[in-house]
Amino acid sequence: MAIWGMSSLPGNEDVMDDSNPLTCFQLDRTQRLYGFGICFVAGFLISILSTLALSTGLLALFAVFFTFGNLVSLLSTTFLIGPGKQIKTMFAPVRMVASIVFLSMIVITLIVAFTIQSSILCLILCVIQFLALFWYSASYIPYGRAAIKKVVGGCIDV
Repeated sequence: MAIWGMSSLPGNEDVMDDSNPLTCFQLDRTQRLYGFGICFVAGFLISILSTLALSTGLLALFAVFFTFGNLVSLLSTTFLIGPGKQIKTMFAPVRMVASIVFLSMIVITLIVAFTIQSSILCLILCVIQFLALFWYSASYIPYGRAAIKKVVGGCIDV
Protein backbone atom coordinates (compact mmCIF):
# COMPACT_ATOMS: atom_id res chain seq x y z
CA MET A 1 0.00 0.00 0.00
CA ALA A 2 2.91 2.37 0.45
CA ILE A 3 3.28 2.42 -3.32
CA TRP A 4 -0.12 4.12 -3.55
CA GLY A 5 0.63 6.37 -0.58
CA MET A 6 -2.75 5.65 0.93
CA SER A 7 -1.77 5.40 4.56
CA SER A 8 -0.88 9.07 4.67
CA LEU A 9 -4.07 10.37 3.08
CA PRO A 10 -6.81 11.34 5.52
CA GLY A 11 -10.22 10.01 4.57
CA ASN A 12 -8.82 7.55 2.04
CA GLU A 13 -8.20 4.66 4.37
CA ASP A 14 -8.32 1.25 2.74
CA VAL A 15 -8.68 2.51 -0.83
CA MET A 16 -7.22 -0.15 -3.11
CA ASP A 17 -6.77 -2.38 -0.05
CA ASP A 18 -5.48 -5.79 -1.14
CA SER A 19 -5.76 -7.43 2.27
CA ASN A 20 -9.25 -8.82 1.57
CA PRO A 21 -9.04 -11.68 -0.97
CA LEU A 22 -12.63 -11.03 -2.11
CA THR A 23 -12.03 -7.36 -2.89
CA CYS A 24 -13.19 -6.59 -6.39
CA PHE A 25 -13.25 -10.14 -7.71
CA GLN A 26 -9.54 -10.75 -7.07
CA LEU A 27 -8.28 -8.47 -9.82
CA ASP A 28 -4.76 -7.14 -9.46
CA ARG A 29 -4.15 -3.41 -9.13
CA THR A 30 -3.43 -2.85 -12.81
CA GLN A 31 -6.60 -4.68 -13.86
CA ARG A 32 -8.62 -2.70 -11.33
CA LEU A 33 -7.25 0.60 -12.62
CA TYR A 34 -8.03 -0.43 -16.20
CA GLY A 35 -11.54 -1.50 -15.14
CA PHE A 36 -12.04 1.83 -13.41
CA GLY A 37 -10.85 3.81 -16.42
CA ILE A 38 -12.80 1.82 -19.00
CA CYS A 39 -16.01 1.88 -16.98
CA PHE A 40 -15.69 5.60 -16.23
CA VAL A 41 -15.04 6.44 -19.89
CA ALA A 42 -17.88 4.15 -21.06
CA GLY A 43 -20.27 5.92 -18.71
CA PHE A 44 -19.01 9.29 -19.92
CA LEU A 45 -19.55 8.23 -23.56
CA ILE A 46 -23.10 7.04 -22.81
CA SER A 47 -23.79 10.40 -21.21
CA ILE A 48 -22.34 12.26 -24.21
CA LEU A 49 -24.31 10.13 -26.67
CA SER A 50 -27.46 10.94 -24.73
CA THR A 51 -27.28 14.40 -26.29
CA LEU A 52 -28.51 12.78 -29.52
CA ALA A 53 -31.85 12.27 -27.78
CA LEU A 54 -31.77 15.88 -26.59
CA SER A 55 -31.14 17.14 -30.12
CA THR A 56 -34.30 15.35 -31.27
CA GLY A 57 -36.35 16.86 -28.45
CA LEU A 58 -36.67 13.70 -26.37
CA LEU A 59 -35.87 15.25 -23.01
CA ALA A 60 -36.93 12.26 -20.90
CA LEU A 61 -34.84 9.86 -22.99
CA PHE A 62 -31.88 12.23 -22.69
CA ALA A 63 -32.24 12.40 -18.91
CA VAL A 64 -32.51 8.61 -18.60
CA PHE A 65 -29.44 7.91 -20.72
CA PHE A 66 -27.39 10.73 -19.21
CA THR A 67 -28.19 9.44 -15.72
CA PHE A 68 -27.49 5.85 -16.79
CA GLY A 69 -24.10 6.94 -18.11
CA ASN A 70 -23.30 8.62 -14.83
CA LEU A 71 -24.37 5.53 -12.88
CA VAL A 72 -22.03 3.40 -15.03
CA SER A 73 -19.28 5.88 -14.22
CA LEU A 74 -20.17 5.64 -10.52
CA LEU A 75 -19.87 1.86 -10.70
CA SER A 76 -16.34 2.31 -12.03
CA THR A 77 -15.13 3.03 -8.51
CA THR A 78 -16.17 -0.48 -7.48
CA PHE A 79 -13.13 -1.66 -9.46
CA LEU A 80 -10.92 0.34 -7.10
CA ILE A 81 -12.38 -0.75 -3.76
CA GLY A 82 -15.02 -3.41 -4.39
CA PRO A 83 -18.80 -3.10 -4.26
CA GLY A 84 -19.29 -3.72 -0.54
CA LYS A 85 -16.67 -1.24 0.53
CA GLN A 86 -17.97 1.35 -1.92
CA ILE A 87 -21.41 1.27 -0.34
CA LYS A 88 -19.81 1.65 3.09
CA THR A 89 -17.55 4.51 2.03
CA MET A 90 -20.02 6.49 -0.09
CA PHE A 91 -21.15 8.36 2.98
CA ALA A 92 -17.78 8.73 4.68
CA PRO A 93 -17.18 12.39 5.61
CA VAL A 94 -14.78 12.94 2.70
CA ARG A 95 -17.42 11.81 0.15
CA MET A 96 -20.72 12.58 1.87
CA VAL A 97 -21.47 15.91 0.19
CA ALA A 98 -20.58 14.64 -3.28
CA SER A 99 -22.64 11.46 -2.76
CA ILE A 100 -25.71 13.32 -1.54
CA VAL A 101 -25.50 15.93 -4.30
CA PHE A 102 -25.01 13.25 -6.97
CA LEU A 103 -27.85 11.01 -5.79
CA SER A 104 -30.16 14.00 -5.31
CA MET A 105 -29.41 15.30 -8.78
CA ILE A 106 -30.24 11.89 -10.28
CA VAL A 107 -33.68 11.97 -8.72
CA ILE A 108 -34.34 15.66 -9.42
CA THR A 109 -33.10 15.40 -13.03
CA LEU A 110 -35.47 12.53 -13.76
CA ILE A 111 -38.39 14.30 -12.04
CA VAL A 112 -37.77 17.49 -14.04
CA ALA A 113 -37.40 15.56 -17.31
CA PHE A 114 -40.60 13.55 -16.86
CA THR A 115 -42.85 16.16 -15.20
CA ILE A 116 -41.77 19.78 -15.74
CA GLN A 117 -39.99 19.01 -19.03
CA SER A 118 -37.76 22.08 -18.85
CA SER A 119 -34.74 21.57 -21.12
CA ILE A 120 -32.67 24.36 -19.55
CA LEU A 121 -33.30 23.21 -15.99
CA CYS A 122 -32.61 19.60 -16.97
CA LEU A 123 -29.29 20.58 -18.56
CA ILE A 124 -28.24 22.54 -15.48
CA LEU A 125 -29.10 19.57 -13.25
CA CYS A 126 -27.16 17.22 -15.54
CA VAL A 127 -24.07 19.42 -15.31
CA ILE A 128 -24.32 19.48 -11.50
CA GLN A 129 -24.87 15.70 -11.53
CA PHE A 130 -21.73 15.14 -13.60
CA LEU A 131 -19.58 17.49 -11.53
CA ALA A 132 -20.70 15.79 -8.31
CA LEU A 133 -19.83 12.38 -9.79
CA PHE A 134 -16.45 13.65 -10.95
CA TRP A 135 -15.65 15.08 -7.50
CA TYR A 136 -16.84 11.86 -5.84
CA SER A 137 -14.68 9.68 -8.11
CA ALA A 138 -11.64 11.91 -7.57
CA SER A 139 -11.78 11.11 -3.86
CA TYR A 140 -10.77 7.52 -4.66
CA ILE A 141 -7.63 8.54 -6.57
CA PRO A 142 -4.63 9.50 -4.44
CA TYR A 143 -4.28 13.26 -4.57
CA GLY A 144 -7.07 13.36 -7.19
CA ARG A 145 -8.99 16.21 -5.60
CA ALA A 146 -5.80 18.13 -4.90
CA ALA A 147 -4.82 17.88 -8.57
CA ILE A 148 -8.27 19.07 -9.68
CA LYS A 149 -8.11 22.02 -7.28
CA LYS A 150 -4.66 22.92 -8.61
CA VAL A 151 -5.76 22.76 -12.27
CA VAL A 152 -8.99 24.68 -11.68
CA GLY A 153 -7.21 27.19 -9.48
CA GLY A 154 -4.60 27.72 -12.18
CA CYS A 155 -7.30 28.31 -14.78
CA ILE A 156 -9.28 30.74 -12.64
CA ASP A 157 -6.35 32.60 -11.07
CA VAL A 158 -5.48 35.43 -13.43
